[in-house]
Amino acid sequence: MAFKDLREFIDELEKRKLLKRIKVPVNAELEITEITDRVSKFKDSRNVALLFENVRGYDMPVLINQFGSYERMALALGVEKLDDAANDIRELLKLPYLSLKNRSNIVSIISTGSKVINFPKYIKNAPCQEIVDERPSLDKIPILKCWPQDGGAFITLPLVFTKNPKTGKRNVGMYRLQKFDSTTTGMHIHIHKNGAENLRDAAENKIECAVAIGTDPITTYAATAPLPRDVDEMVFAGFLRHKSVELTKCKTVDLEVPAHAEIILEGYISTDELRCEGPFGDHTGFYSLADDYPVFHVTCITTRKNPIYAATIVGKPPQEDCYLAKATERIFLPLLQQIVPEIIDINMPFEGVFHNCIIVSIKKSYPMQARKVMHALWGMGQMMNVKMIIVVDAHVDVQNLSEVAWRVFSNIDAEHDLEIVHGPLDVLDHSSPLPKFGAKIGIDATKSWKEEGHLREWPAEIEMTPEIKARVDYLWRSLNLD
Repeated sequence: MAFKDLREFIDELEKRKLLKRIKVPVNAELEITEITDRVSKFKDSRNVALLFENVRGYDMPVLINQFGSYERMALALGVEKLDDAANDIRELLKLPYLSLKNRSNIVSIISTGSKVINFPKYIKNAPCQEIVDERPSLDKIPILKCWPQDGGAFITLPLVFTKNPKTGKRNVGMYRLQKFDSTTTGMHIHIHKNGAENLRDAAENKIECAVAIGTDPITTYAATAPLPRDVDEMVFAGFLRHKSVELTKCKTVDLEVPAHAEIILEGYISTDELRCEGPFGDHTGFYSLADDYPVFHVTCITTRKNPIYAATIVGKPPQEDCYLAKATERIFLPLLQQIVPEIIDINMPFEGVFHNCIIVSIKKSYPMQARKVMHALWGMGQMMNVKMIIVVDAHVDVQNLSEVAWRVFSNIDAEHDLEIVHGPLDVLDHSSPLPKFGAKIGIDATKSWKEEGHLREWPAEIEMTPEIKARVDYLWRSLNLD
């Protein structure tokens, strides 16, 4: 099901006992983070979404950890399990009239499948504008200071709307905002992101911007998705929702925003005004370093009546951002397989925090094919930032880290099976001697072939015969070994 807004999602979470209301007074500075961090690490039913209803000094409740489990992430996307979220893309790829040339192009896929695409609808009298404050103050919002060494309080789950000044095309990204004072924040747009291109294309020294906080869960997810530049995140959200995202025109800037959002910040980004932003306790589990970023000036704030502030924390995994990334892993796998058809499955493990490691299983058909796959991935969008790619054979379960580790430790020859290249790295990578680029490694843990220079016989893996396995399956209950 597609949730109309965040409130519908909260109701469903509560109905399923996946949300807990916290009525005890808590502080927005550090306390909410510590509570949420402990809850996010539970591996049982205690890991729930949290609605803090009594935040000291504020009238606004805080929702956090809404995406923080496989169950809640699947519910957010309206599916039984995350793999199901890619089914619509798989079905579109089966269309006989979708040209082979365009099968790897999500723009063409969406256009070809327009019968099932729900483009945004534009409405007036939107709930997000029930209250309009043209003398805005961020001081009314319970913005969290997450970790002790953070440079300040940060808006951590914002949908940042801009338009490219040259093309007029909308971009929606999720870039943290450090609160500087009651009307200004930092705008942490990484240099590699599409939103940063909009800033670079600005003819003047500023660009209009709107920030939506507290949207329906699929719309929030869409802002995190690594879409190509020409794909509108709100169209993609409509595709996933099976229902159009309702947008409304902002009051003071020429942008449209989700009509059912809880909070909208309107204003502009000064592209020639830089301020020191950070440090920030990031999803790597380390503090990202302070650096200069553009400044966002808030000129108007609109809200729903009795708005809910949606936030997230990041830090040592797992946190809820891990599950948002897992959704991306599953949703985009079919498109990845169109470009690199030998790929069977991928796993971006939590411990690799998305850009540090990807494990890939392939159907190996020719020598050095693992190298080909590595370089194909490094040449693909945000995959360029992946620091380590591990390639295994088709029968290996890439979701089983123990099995993958065994293959790597057993199969590789350090001289022949490591591929070291240089290229872009994520801004958050602190290990490279210089920021934003450095060395990356590919590990070929597939079975080595004679054609690849391995002249020794490769040993067979130890496996029991199917007959004995079936016999023991039959005997198992009588053995009382469970």
